[in-house]
Amino acid sequence: MTATAASSGEPPVPVAPSAIRAALPPEEAGEFDREYRRVMAEATESLDLTGVLAMLRRWQRVVWSARDPEAHRRMLDQAARLSSGEDVATEPWTTTKARLGL
Repeated sequence: MTATAASSGEPPVPVAPSAIRAALPPEEAGEFDREYRRVMAEATESLDLTGVLAMLRRWQRVVWSARDPEAHRRMLDQAARLSSGEDVATEPWTTTKARLGL
């Protein structure tokens, strides 16, 4: 965990790309690999790591979310159903935060 993550209240997760990949659910590793290769190729051309760092931060959140594999899979299923236009029961973010004690 970085000092920035600790001070910002972000969850402790791996920071090295290899550690992030190792902590992912197996079904998500391929997507991580493809995206990592793409953003690294873009960074090689642009000489700018901003996209790489943003991608790694996003995947760190996936690692954090996947600490409970069943809940993570349910969340992915709900997101897929919402994206496809299905009617899915949802709740306001304020309700979710209160329920989770955030």
